[in-house]
Amino acid sequence: MKKKTIISISVAIVLVVGYFIVKGGKGTETADIIVEAQQGHFEVAVETTGELEAKNSVKIYGPTKLREFRIHQVKIDQIVEEGKEVKKGDWIATLDRSEILNKIQDAQLEVDRTQSQFTQTRLDTALQMRQARDELINLKYAIEEKEIILEQSQFEPPATIKQNEINLEKAKRAYQQALENYKIKQEQNIAKMQEVTANLRKAQNELKALTELMKDFTITAPEDGMLIYRKGWDGKPMKEGSTISAWDPVVATLPDLSVMISKTYVNEVDVRKIKPGQRVEVGLDAFPEKQLTGRVIKVANVGEQRPNSDAKVFRVDIEIDGSDPLLRPSMTTSNRIIITTLDSATYIPLECLHAKDDSITFVYKKEGLSVVKQEVMIGDNNLTDVVIRKGVQPGDRLYLSEPRGHEDDPIKLLPEMDGKRNLPREEPKQEETITRTITTPDGKTITITRKQGSQRPMRRGGQRMRSDSTQKAGKR
Repeated sequence: MKKKTIISISVAIVLVVGYFIVKGGKGTETADIIVEAQQGHFEVAVETTGELEAKNSVKIYGPTKLREFRIHQVKIDQIVEEGKEVKKGDWIATLDRSEILNKIQDAQLEVDRTQSQFTQTRLDTALQMRQARDELINLKYAIEEKEIILEQSQFEPPATIKQNEINLEKAKRAYQQALENYKIKQEQNIAKMQEVTANLRKAQNELKALTELMKDFTITAPEDGMLIYRKGWDGKPMKEGSTISAWDPVVATLPDLSVMISKTYVNEVDVRKIKPGQRVEVGLDAFPEKQLTGRVIKVANVGEQRPNSDAKVFRVDIEIDGSDPLLRPSMTTSNRIIITTLDSATYIPLECLHAKDDSITFVYKKEGLSVVKQEVMIGDNNLTDVVIRKGVQPGDRLYLSEPRGHEDDPIKLLPEMDGKRNLPREEPKQEETITRTITTPDGKTITITRKQGSQRPMRRGGQRMRSDSTQKAGKR
């Protein structure tokens, strides 16, 4: 008897175990992962990649007067190697002179033309003035001649005397007119000479300025330092073959390596969290073992679109604490900007969170052998974890993924979240309208319209219909 009981119990145990094994094998493809809610130090940070550059640097300019001579851009023919230590006055770069040489040739031709015009005008005016002076002298002689004739005609008839007097008056008037014309011609010729002189001086000055500008096509170092190439609008360094703009003719820079910054770009979602003064942990890709610190000193107010990217980003400057001889411009940095620090917080992995109707956030909590869908109140989050304010206690066991068979379980709601959920509104049901048409014994047709569920039929037009029994009683 005892032996049969033992065998029966053993068979039952085997069947139960087999049932759960088969059920588990059919119900789940992978084992559920359970984690515990943690409590302790929690940091919210934004992680970005940046590039080192000097906070202060001396710009090495090319020619600054290119626009005055309608030169919009110039190509760099030769430039010293980037990173080289240079002294003040050392050669830095040579720019392409082909365009300015053409302009110098044109300017020289203009000087020659205006010089020839100046000479021609000077000779013409000299000849005109000489002729005018000769004419004045001849007219003066003519006056003297008329005066002598008049004196000798004192014993002539009155008509002859009168004619001689008229001739003398005409000679005097001709002389006076020629004298006035001489003054006008003199002023005209002075104006002509001033004009051609100004044109000549302008052409000479432009030629001189172009000649002086060409000297600036050989660029030298304004101070001692390490040469760093200037980066263009596309982010690429300006080297041999690159062009500099007349509006921003910077060829290279001499950075002050005593104060370095990490220039980084943050997306438009995270930039609202970043403010000047926040602490930053800085790492160097070139020296992974070296850890630096810094602080945010500037956040751009206007976003920009970087090359090969569709997203808008905002520039953030991070000043590195202290100085280090290992730091060099253009080194890649990993920046961890600390947004918020909590000394004691309950937090869980982000994968534990689930949402319903975009208004209820909940987790799957393991309580003994059962699973509870628990609503939670969340706080700050970082890239991996999220702070839980209500709904989860330290040590609670939570599912990383949704366990099978509990999708439709009810959610255990938090009283603290009442009135804070954006639950979807239920649209009011539209009442169905029923229309009936009745023909009375006298042949009239009456249409009755009423809403479904209503006991008060209405005539079309607003008059209430009497019931059939009332109508019959009225007829009787």
